[in-house]
Amino acid sequence: MPVPYNCMLTIDINCDLGEGFPNDSLLMPFISSANIACGFHAGDTDTIKRTIENCVKNKVAIGAHPGFKDRAKFGRTEMVLSDCELYDVVAEQIELVLNICTEMGAMLHHVKPHGAMYNMAARDTTMSYIIAGAIKEINPSLILYGLSNSFLISEAEALGLKTASEVFADRTYTPEGMLTPRTEANAFLHSTEESLSQVLQMITQQQVRTTDDRLVSLKADTICIHGDGDHALSFAEAICKAMKENNILIKTC
Repeated sequence: MPVPYNCMLTIDINCDLGEGFPNDSLLMPFISSANIACGFHAGDTDTIKRTIENCVKNKVAIGAHPGFKDRAKFGRTEMVLSDCELYDVVAEQIELVLNICTEMGAMLHHVKPHGAMYNMAARDTTMSYIIAGAIKEINPSLILYGLSNSFLISEAEALGLKTASEVFADRTYTPEGMLTPRTEANAFLHSTEESLSQVLQMITQQQVRTTDDRLVSLKADTICIHGDGDHALSFAEAICKAMKENNILIKTC
Protein backbone atom coordinates (compact mmCIF):
# COMPACT_ATOMS: atom_id res chain seq x y z
CA MET A 1 0.00 0.00 0.00
CA PRO A 2 1.44 3.41 -0.92
CA VAL A 3 2.43 5.67 1.96
CA PRO A 4 0.00 8.62 2.47
CA TYR A 5 1.47 11.84 1.14
CA ASN A 6 0.96 13.64 4.44
CA CYS A 7 3.27 11.21 6.27
CA MET A 8 6.94 12.05 6.69
CA LEU A 9 8.90 9.41 4.84
CA THR A 10 12.05 8.06 6.45
CA ILE A 11 14.52 5.39 5.42
CA ASP A 12 17.61 3.81 6.91
CA ILE A 13 20.57 3.23 4.59
CA ASN A 14 22.79 0.33 5.59
CA CYS A 15 26.05 -0.94 4.17
CA ASP A 16 28.22 -4.01 4.82
CA LEU A 17 31.62 -2.82 6.08
CA GLY A 18 34.84 -4.22 7.50
CA GLU A 19 35.09 -6.69 4.64
CA GLY A 20 38.41 -5.52 3.22
CA PHE A 21 37.22 -3.04 0.61
CA PRO A 22 38.75 0.45 0.32
CA ASN A 23 35.66 2.67 0.52
CA ASP A 24 34.58 2.10 4.13
CA SER A 25 35.55 5.45 5.62
CA LEU A 26 34.42 7.36 2.52
CA LEU A 27 30.95 5.76 2.63
CA MET A 28 30.29 6.76 6.24
CA PRO A 29 28.73 10.19 5.50
CA PHE A 30 26.14 8.58 3.22
CA ILE A 31 24.84 5.77 5.45
CA SER A 32 22.97 5.56 8.74
CA SER A 33 23.75 1.92 9.66
CA ALA A 34 26.80 -0.30 9.23
CA ASN A 35 26.90 -4.09 9.24
CA ILE A 36 30.37 -5.11 10.41
CA ALA A 37 31.93 -8.40 9.31
CA CYS A 38 32.69 -10.53 12.35
CA GLY A 39 35.69 -12.53 11.15
CA PHE A 40 34.04 -15.63 9.72
CA HIS A 41 33.48 -14.55 6.10
CA ALA A 42 35.72 -11.47 6.29
CA GLY A 43 37.32 -9.06 8.74
CA ASP A 44 39.20 -9.48 12.00
CA THR A 45 39.38 -7.88 15.44
CA ASP A 46 41.46 -4.91 14.29
CA THR A 47 39.12 -4.21 11.38
CA ILE A 48 36.09 -4.41 13.68
CA LYS A 49 37.67 -1.89 16.05
CA ARG A 50 38.54 0.54 13.25
CA THR A 51 35.05 0.27 11.78
CA ILE A 52 33.37 0.83 15.15
CA GLU A 53 35.57 3.88 15.70
CA ASN A 54 34.52 5.25 12.31
CA CYS A 55 30.86 4.57 13.07
CA VAL A 56 31.04 6.44 16.37
CA LYS A 57 32.81 9.36 14.71
CA ASN A 58 30.15 9.59 11.99
CA LYS A 59 27.12 8.77 14.21
CA VAL A 60 26.38 5.61 12.22
CA ALA A 61 24.51 2.77 13.97
CA ILE A 62 26.68 -0.30 14.60
CA GLY A 63 25.56 -3.76 13.54
CA ALA A 64 27.06 -7.25 13.67
CA HIS A 65 27.15 -9.06 10.32
CA PRO A 66 27.59 -12.78 11.06
CA GLY A 67 28.05 -15.29 8.28
CA PHE A 68 29.22 -18.82 7.64
CA LYS A 69 32.90 -19.66 8.16
CA ASP A 70 33.75 -19.34 4.49
CA ARG A 71 36.47 -16.79 3.81
CA ALA A 72 37.41 -18.46 0.52
CA LYS A 73 34.02 -17.70 -1.03
CA PHE A 74 33.12 -14.67 1.08
CA GLY A 75 30.37 -16.42 3.04
CA ARG A 76 28.35 -17.17 -0.06
CA THR A 77 28.57 -20.96 0.14
CA GLU A 78 25.43 -22.59 1.49
CA MET A 79 26.19 -24.78 4.51
CA VAL A 80 24.06 -27.28 6.38
CA LEU A 81 24.65 -26.96 10.12
CA SER A 82 22.88 -28.57 13.04
CA ASP A 83 20.63 -26.29 15.06
CA CYS A 84 23.24 -26.11 17.82
CA GLU A 85 26.05 -25.40 15.38
CA LEU A 86 24.12 -22.57 13.73
CA TYR A 87 23.25 -21.06 17.10
CA ASP A 88 26.89 -21.17 18.20
CA VAL A 89 28.19 -19.70 14.92
CA VAL A 90 25.79 -16.77 15.14
CA ALA A 91 26.23 -16.20 18.88
CA GLU A 92 30.03 -16.26 18.71
CA GLN A 93 30.14 -13.55 16.08
CA ILE A 94 27.57 -11.29 17.73
CA GLU A 95 29.30 -11.60 21.09
CA LEU A 96 32.66 -10.69 19.53
CA VAL A 97 31.32 -7.41 18.13
CA LEU A 98 29.29 -6.74 21.29
CA ASN A 99 32.33 -7.20 23.52
CA ILE A 100 34.44 -4.90 21.38
CA CYS A 101 31.65 -2.30 21.43
CA THR A 102 31.55 -2.51 25.22
CA GLU A 103 35.34 -2.10 25.45
CA MET A 104 35.16 0.99 23.24
CA GLY A 105 32.14 2.53 24.95
CA ALA A 106 29.97 2.06 21.86
CA MET A 107 26.50 0.53 21.47
CA LEU A 108 25.60 -2.44 19.30
CA HIS A 109 22.35 -1.56 17.52
CA HIS A 110 21.43 -4.44 15.22
CA VAL A 111 22.32 -7.78 13.64
CA LYS A 112 22.14 -8.60 9.94
CA PRO A 113 23.11 -12.08 8.75
CA HIS A 114 25.43 -12.24 5.74
CA GLY A 115 25.41 -13.90 2.36
CA ALA A 116 24.32 -17.53 2.18
CA MET A 117 23.21 -17.49 5.81
CA TYR A 118 20.92 -14.52 5.09
CA ASN A 119 19.42 -16.01 1.95
CA MET A 120 18.94 -19.50 3.39
CA ALA A 121 17.31 -18.19 6.55
CA ALA A 122 14.99 -15.95 4.53
CA ARG A 123 13.47 -19.16 3.10
CA ASP A 124 13.77 -21.38 6.20
CA THR A 125 11.70 -20.93 9.35
CA THR A 126 13.96 -23.08 11.53
CA MET A 127 17.13 -21.21 10.59
CA SER A 128 15.41 -17.87 11.11
CA TYR A 129 14.08 -18.99 14.49
CA ILE A 130 17.54 -20.09 15.64
CA ILE A 131 19.20 -16.86 14.48
CA ALA A 132 16.52 -14.77 16.18
CA GLY A 133 16.81 -16.90 19.31
CA ALA A 134 20.56 -16.31 19.50
CA ILE A 135 20.05 -12.57 19.14
CA LYS A 136 17.36 -12.52 21.81
CA GLU A 137 19.47 -14.53 24.23
CA ILE A 138 22.43 -12.16 23.85
CA ASN A 139 20.48 -8.89 23.91
CA PRO A 140 16.72 -8.70 23.25
CA SER A 141 16.95 -4.99 22.43
CA LEU A 142 18.99 -5.68 19.28
CA ILE A 143 17.15 -5.15 15.99
CA LEU A 144 17.23 -7.90 13.37
CA TYR A 145 17.75 -6.62 9.83
CA GLY A 146 16.24 -9.14 7.40
CA LEU A 147 14.82 -9.45 3.91
CA SER A 148 11.38 -7.88 3.65
CA ASN A 149 8.52 -10.44 3.60
CA SER A 150 10.87 -13.26 4.64
CA PHE A 151 11.02 -15.71 7.53
CA LEU A 152 13.88 -13.69 9.01
CA ILE A 153 11.33 -10.99 9.81
CA SER A 154 8.35 -13.15 10.81
CA GLU A 155 10.30 -15.49 13.09
CA ALA A 156 12.09 -12.63 14.83
CA GLU A 157 8.80 -10.83 15.42
CA ALA A 158 7.27 -14.06 16.76
CA LEU A 159 10.03 -14.06 19.40
CA GLY A 160 9.32 -10.44 20.28
CA LEU A 161 12.35 -8.89 18.59
CA LYS A 162 12.23 -5.56 16.84
CA THR A 163 12.92 -5.93 13.13
CA ALA A 164 13.89 -3.80 10.15
CA SER A 165 12.59 -5.00 6.80
CA GLU A 166 15.39 -4.69 4.29
CA VAL A 167 15.21 -3.96 0.58
CA PHE A 168 18.02 -3.79 -1.95
CA ALA A 169 18.86 -0.90 -4.23
CA ASP A 170 20.73 -2.85 -6.90
CA ARG A 171 19.17 -6.32 -6.80
CA THR A 172 16.23 -7.70 -8.76
CA TYR A 173 13.34 -9.60 -7.24
CA THR A 174 11.74 -12.94 -8.16
CA PRO A 175 7.98 -13.35 -8.66
CA GLU A 176 7.87 -14.60 -5.03
CA GLY A 177 9.37 -11.35 -3.77
CA MET A 178 12.75 -12.89 -2.95
CA LEU A 179 16.13 -11.73 -4.25
CA THR A 180 17.10 -13.15 -7.61
CA PRO A 181 20.04 -15.52 -6.96
CA ARG A 182 23.46 -14.05 -7.77
CA THR A 183 24.03 -16.94 -10.17
CA GLU A 184 21.29 -15.61 -12.47
CA ALA A 185 22.25 -13.21 -15.27
CA ASN A 186 19.56 -10.72 -14.24
CA ALA A 187 20.36 -10.67 -10.50
CA PHE A 188 21.56 -7.06 -10.52
CA LEU A 189 20.40 -3.69 -11.76
CA HIS A 190 23.40 -2.20 -13.54
CA SER A 191 22.35 1.42 -14.05
CA THR A 192 22.10 4.05 -11.34
CA GLU A 193 18.85 5.31 -12.87
CA GLU A 194 17.19 1.89 -12.61
CA SER A 195 18.34 1.46 -9.03
CA LEU A 196 17.15 4.90 -7.95
CA SER A 197 13.77 4.32 -9.59
CA GLN A 198 13.42 1.00 -7.75
CA VAL A 199 14.45 2.56 -4.43
CA LEU A 200 11.90 5.37 -4.71
CA GLN A 201 9.17 2.91 -5.69
CA MET A 202 9.93 0.70 -2.70
CA ILE A 203 9.93 3.60 -0.24
CA THR A 204 7.00 5.63 -1.54
CA GLN A 205 4.75 2.83 -2.83
CA GLN A 206 5.93 -0.13 -0.72
CA GLN A 207 6.11 -2.19 -3.91
CA VAL A 208 8.76 -3.60 -6.23
CA ARG A 209 8.57 -4.77 -9.83
CA THR A 210 9.67 -8.40 -10.20
CA THR A 211 11.59 -10.09 -13.00
CA ASP A 212 8.29 -11.20 -14.58
CA ASP A 213 7.07 -7.58 -14.61
CA ARG A 214 4.59 -7.91 -11.74
CA LEU A 215 4.31 -5.66 -8.70
CA VAL A 216 4.63 -7.26 -5.28
CA SER A 217 4.11 -5.53 -1.94
CA LEU A 218 6.91 -5.18 0.58
CA LYS A 219 7.90 -3.13 3.58
CA ALA A 220 10.95 -0.91 3.28
CA ASP A 221 12.54 0.11 6.59
CA THR A 222 16.16 -0.02 5.45
CA ILE A 223 17.94 -0.05 2.10
CA CYS A 224 21.14 -2.01 1.57
CA ILE A 225 23.79 -0.44 -0.60
CA HIS A 226 26.99 -2.31 -1.40
CA GLY A 227 30.43 -0.92 -0.66
CA ASP A 228 32.46 -3.30 -2.82
CA GLY A 229 31.75 -2.13 -6.37
CA ASP A 230 33.73 0.21 -8.59
CA HIS A 231 30.96 2.81 -8.34
CA ALA A 232 30.04 2.26 -4.69
CA LEU A 233 30.85 5.78 -3.55
CA SER A 234 29.19 7.62 -6.43
CA PHE A 235 26.12 5.40 -6.06
CA ALA A 236 25.90 6.15 -2.32
CA GLU A 237 26.06 9.86 -3.12
CA ALA A 238 23.35 9.47 -5.76
CA ILE A 239 21.05 7.64 -3.31
CA CYS A 240 21.44 10.40 -0.71
CA LYS A 241 20.82 13.10 -3.31
CA ALA A 242 17.65 11.32 -4.48
CA MET A 243 16.39 11.04 -0.90
CA LYS A 244 16.92 14.76 -0.32
CA GLU A 245 15.25 15.73 -3.60
CA ASN A 246 12.20 13.62 -2.70
CA ASN A 247 11.98 14.86 0.92
CA ILE A 248 12.83 11.46 2.37
CA LEU A 249 14.70 11.66 5.65
CA ILE A 250 17.63 9.28 6.13
CA LYS A 251 17.30 7.98 9.67
CA THR A 252 18.50 4.92 11.59
CA CYS A 253 15.80 2.35 12.36
